[in-house]
Order: sequence, then structure tokens, then C-alpha cells
Amino acid sequence: MSAQSALDNTLREILRVVQPSPKDWTTRLQIIHQLREAIESMESLRGATVEPFGSFVSNLFTIWGDLDVSIEFTNGSFVSSNGKKQKQRLLGDVMNALRQKGGWRRYQLIPNARVPILKVESNIQNVSCDISIDNLKCQVKSKLLLWISEIDTRFRDMVLLVKEWAKAHKINNPRAGTFNSYSLTLLVLFHFQTCSPAILPPLKDIYPGNIIDNLRGLRVDAERHIAETCVANIERIKRAYSMRPKNRSSLSELFVSFLGKFSDISTRASEFGICTYTGQWHAIESNTRWLPKTSYSLFIEDPFEQPENSARAVRTGELTRISGAFAMSHHRLISTDHSSFSNMPDQRSLLATLVRPQTSRLIVGPPVRNPVYNPEHRQPTHPQRFRAESSRGRTPTSNNGARKLTHPQVNPPVPSPSQVQPLLVPMLVHPRSQVQPPQAHKLVYSPSQGQPPQVHKLVHSPSQVQPQLQTTEPKRYDNRSTTGPKQLRNRSTTIKPPPQTHQDRPQQMWRPRCDTS
Repeated sequence: MSAQSALDNTLREILRVVQPSPKDWTTRLQIIHQLREAIESMESLRGATVEPFGSFVSNLFTIWGDLDVSIEFTNGSFVSSNGKKQKQRLLGDVMNALRQKGGWRRYQLIPNARVPILKVESNIQNVSCDISIDNLKCQVKSKLLLWISEIDTRFRDMVLLVKEWAKAHKINNPRAGTFNSYSLTLLVLFHFQTCSPAILPPLKDIYPGNIIDNLRGLRVDAERHIAETCVANIERIKRAYSMRPKNRSSLSELFVSFLGKFSDISTRASEFGICTYTGQWHAIESNTRWLPKTSYSLFIEDPFEQPENSARAVRTGELTRISGAFAMSHHRLISTDHSSFSNMPDQRSLLATLVRPQTSRLIVGPPVRNPVYNPEHRQPTHPQRFRAESSRGRTPTSNNGARKLTHPQVNPPVPSPSQVQPLLVPMLVHPRSQVQPPQAHKLVYSPSQGQPPQVHKLVHSPSQVQPQLQTTEPKRYDNRSTTGPKQLRNRSTTIKPPPQTHQDRPQQMWRPRCDTS
């Protein structure tokens, strides 16, 4: 297996772990419903609607992703324009509603942020939620990213991989002076625009204008105009791309070239900014729109809200470390030292570069200690003795009686009751039973239609589950049984010790014989 094939397989395994399952979609829909019930319970919040946005709407979230929600207060049929002070007061009312309704914890109100938000955590799967007020522009951004990801499915895969890689290197935390998830998504978008041949077009070809300037007047008309323009242009771009040479780079090739492209980002950031609207690097000094923004250490223009900088949280000191993470990861992946003694690519070394330890454990399990020869530690020579010790949870002991582990003991994560519930009934069904296991959750999701997924769950009554529980009881035989097999009926319940072998006998040291007379 070549190094590229090993990297391709590893990236696919990472995607299998980090991408959301139907259960993750169901959980977030339940949280949105729970939030709507809390909002409707407060008189001061009557008439408000709960609208999700962010990575959940754009289908770019991982299983650990938080949920972004906007509380929309209708202003007739026009785009709402609540000021910052008004939004701060409304977020306080939302926090009081959540406290009274229950089911939430870890409240954190951030009123002085550029966009005031309320951070809370739901009791449902401990999902973190960021709540804002009248955040229509972010809702439109999320829909645009969803439409862009439909042009090429590799874009979504790359975003999920880059997010996990950035968390592994601790460069996906705007509070610590590094990237936010939105700026990482724009970096992947820019990479797909500048590779050869290009996979995605400049965003000016999708929407020729500044979207934030067109979110005025009647809300329905503004949203319809943006959607119709983008959908028509995307269809035209798809037809044009089908008639020219297509970029057929694998996911591993795109990922490695992504790391190499931004490995010197700390050096280039002093002179150039990243513009996904045109799909090019732009000199900061020659861009009149960016001149007042030159105090930032890195400039990644928000294509939907020009000339805002999506990477404004990146600090100069952290930019050097960010560039080092790109360069180090790129060097490790392009080097040929990914083979073990059997000339097979080492997946663990790749995972150490690409993901966090908790993600790696979900792929390959806990690391196993290499066996080391110890003359004082002998494994049991008889299978019966080994099985007896293993069944009682014992570990082999040395001659002095001290227990020594041959493998590290790792406590598996304890699932929550909501995680165990849908899996409980199928686990209790005996393999030989004729009872059919219950059907899993069915989720129908159509990103192109923008409709939320629907979940259908099959509920069983206790009478239906009881026969399944009875089939799992194992048959036991002892000396007094008359129905068990003859071999088990005649055998004594006392386990005889295994015969002692030459290796188990104590060794005696030879001494010369001496006369006592």
C-alpha cells in the first residue's frame, strides 16, 4: 500500500467518524423545538421565531459541532433592524425564559461582542448553543455555503477534515487568537478556487454584489432575489464546468496541497489578503477597501459582508504558530517515513497529525503497549488456566505476587440514556430468535430543498419487548441437572488445577556435593 493510498483510507475513516449521523440531526432538531417552547412561554417574547443557521444549515458541522440559532422578531414584513442595546435586552429575556422552562445550563451572556450572543448548553446530548437576535445575514450566508457545497461534494469533506485538523493543532479557537470555523471554511473555499484546474468559481460569479447591502426592505423579496440569482448562476456554472477539463484530484492530494498553500501564511499575510469574492490574493496596499483594516495580522475578507475581515480574531503571535502547524503537517504528510517494519503505512502516525486523541481512539481504539520481554513474567501455558483467569477479571502475576498488566485498561465512555435507548432493544435480541429487530431511525434530508430532516421512530410496547428479553437467558447445567448434555452432567463443578509442567516447576540451583564426615 502506497503512502497516498494510506492517507486516502485514513481520511475516509476520519470522515466516517466526524460526520453527523441521523441521530445527530435528530438531537439538534429536538433542541430547536425545545428552544421554541421556551420562547413561546414568555409574554415578552411572543411572536418571535427560532431560526437555525451556521454549519447546521450549511451541512458543514461535525458530531461535536455547536448549534447557532437566531431569535427573529417580526417587524411586519420588513427586515428587522434592532439596535445593539435592544438585542442585549432581548437576550436577557431569552435567558430568563430558558431558566424558567428548564432543560438548559451554563448560561453565558456576551453583550459586548460584535454580535451579542447568549451561550447555553442543552441537557440533550450536552450540545452547546449560540443564540443571537435578528441575525438574518448569517442565515443567508449559511444557505449560500450549502448551495456552494452542492457544486462539488469534496468541498464539504475538506471542510470537515480541516476543522478536525485545526482542533488537533489548537488553531480553531478565536478566543485564543486563532481561526474561527467560518474563516477555515473560507480558506478551503479559496483553495478550491485557486487549484488547477479550479474546482469552485469566484463568488462574484455566483452573486455579483455585496449581499449585506441587498438585505433591505421587504424581507421576502430580498431573500427571493438572492436565492433566485444564486441558484440560476450555480446551474450555469455546473453546465460550464461539465464542458471543460475537470479537476480529479483525490481528497488526500487536495488536503496535502491545502497545507502546502498556507504553510507560509504568516509571511504572505503582511502584504496580501485572501479574497474569495474574486478568488485571488490581493495586495493590501492597493486595495482601497482594505486600507482602514491594515491593523489586522491576517485578512480574509467576508465575501458576503464586504469588506469585513472574518479572521479579525487572529493575533500576530498566534499567526506564527498557525503557519508552523501548516508547515509541520505538510512536511509529515509528504515525507515517505510512514511505514513500519512490514513496509505498511502506519495509520497511527497519520492520525497523530490529522486528528485529536479522542477522535483517533474512535478510529483505531486505544494504543496498545508493545510487548517487552520480562523473564519474571510468564504467560499461562494452558488455555484452560488463561480462560479461567480472564473470566474472573484477573491479571497475570509475577513470582512476587504483584499484578502486572499485559495491556492497558481503558475505561470506555459511558453513553447517556438517550444514546442507549435506541440501541437497547436490538442488543437484547438473541441471534437465533425469530423476532425481527426494530427499525432504526429514518431521516429524510434534502439539502437542495432546504427542508429540515424528518425523523420517524418506531416505538415498541413492553409486551413486544418482553419475548426478546426472555430469549437472552443462557442455559445453565450442573451436576444435578437431568436435561443437560452428558458431558456437562457427569463433569464435576470443581475446576481441577492444570498439570504442572517442567516450566512451572521451581528451578533448583546445582551445588557440588560435600561430605559431612
